[in-house]
Amino acid sequence: MPVLPAAEARFDYEVPVVVVGAGACGLTAALAAREGGAEVLVLERDEKPTGSTSLSTGMIPAAGTRLQARLGIDDTPEAFVADILAKAKQKTDRDMALAIARASGPTVDWLMEVHDVVLTLVEGFLYPGHGKLRMHATPHRSGRELEAALLAAAARRELDIVSGALAEDLYADADGRVRAVRFARPDGTRETVGCRALVLACNGFGGNREMLRRHIPEIAEADYAGHVGNTGDAVRWGEALGAALADMGSYQGHGAVAHPYGNTMTWGLISGGGFQVNVAGERFSNEASGYSEQAVEVVRQPGRVAWTIFDAAREKPVLGFTDYEEVMALGGIRRAGTIAGLAAALGLPADALARTLAEVEALRASGATDRFGRVFAGTPALAPDYCGVKVTGALYHTQGGLRVDPGARVLREDGSALPNLLAGGGAARGLSGPSRWGYLSGNGLLTATVLGRAAGTSAARLAAQG
Repeated sequence: MPVLPAAEARFDYEVPVVVVGAGACGLTAALAAREGGAEVLVLERDEKPTGSTSLSTGMIPAAGTRLQARLGIDDTPEAFVADILAKAKQKTDRDMALAIARASGPTVDWLMEVHDVVLTLVEGFLYPGHGKLRMHATPHRSGRELEAALLAAAARRELDIVSGALAEDLYADADGRVRAVRFARPDGTRETVGCRALVLACNGFGGNREMLRRHIPEIAEADYAGHVGNTGDAVRWGEALGAALADMGSYQGHGAVAHPYGNTMTWGLISGGGFQVNVAGERFSNEASGYSEQAVEVVRQPGRVAWTIFDAAREKPVLGFTDYEEVMALGGIRRAGTIAGLAAALGLPADALARTLAEVEALRASGATDRFGRVFAGTPALAPDYCGVKVTGALYHTQGGLRVDPGARVLREDGSALPNLLAGGGAARGLSGPSRWGYLSGNGLLTATVLGRAAGTSAARLAAQG
């Protein structure tokens, strides 16, 4: 997948704006570009668009939305950016964080009101790191549902999406201006489409084990819960064109992927006062530090597994989440009237699990900080029915990538913009800082939608300039 000289290109046809990837970022970009008056072509490698969006829980954090206002939630971009910076330990781009936070509310309102994407506010608990209720999700909290809603919006706008189209090569001038994209069909035939602006919305490099070992060795051997097509194409194309990279060691992991089912268990079970134990029935970390941080902690345990322990009261707010309901239907959620009964159902040592629960409840009652740095105060004690689910830690998506400006234009090392290259979502540097600990819940779809919309708007403008 090299970048080839533009003089070698023989266009089969030309479209002003080409978007690579039909997930949340690519579809949002395409909708915005069409709104800006540009003809758009979306290239999607899968026969049926899925990608990282479909594998997510479909939650978009946003501040100052009309939905929040209707529910009496006073939230501002400034409060949101403070949470982003706090989670990233101030080690992310403050100006980009503020620009994205300010655009988050208008972007969610735009999706709902202009494109009829049905979103509701997730209530009942705060996601780690968020000081306000600001998670906007489809009714069943499903990324597949969000992808379907965006595809429906694209169909209503009669956007051209070519599925089964694997982008392989770019053609560019010496100054980095992209002139065309060559893609392959499933039968091996190839087509070359000329363009005036190109949006890279093909996520990161989580599916490229070699790149993971180079940039993020701590998670390279964990299960990968993202899309296998996320092989770093955008990063490699950008590098070849002279783009700057940033925060390549950053990623979103998850410390509660139901095993062996592969479904994401919502972190509300933990933030509401649940905890995790290993095969010995013992806690091993501060679970409340965040689900991304917890991925490595779980992977370090014997067998790379752990058990999330909670109760019926913690379960109630997450009933209706598609991933949870699916695992429950398959028998993956075990429950019992006693902790000894739960231990038997989970295959854990009963005495050890009982001691762990007693320690947690003593900490909860006293308000003390435990040896891992967690405080349980403010959450109610666990009570029958007790519940548990076996989980593993996994990599979801990388957060490092191409450096972009608020308009999603890809930047060189000197800060200047490449002539007509845009990027968003996992293809672009996120807001999580340099490592796993900076991922704030929803950061992936935040940058996918906000930068996707910005990329489409910028692409339409660049295409109009010729």
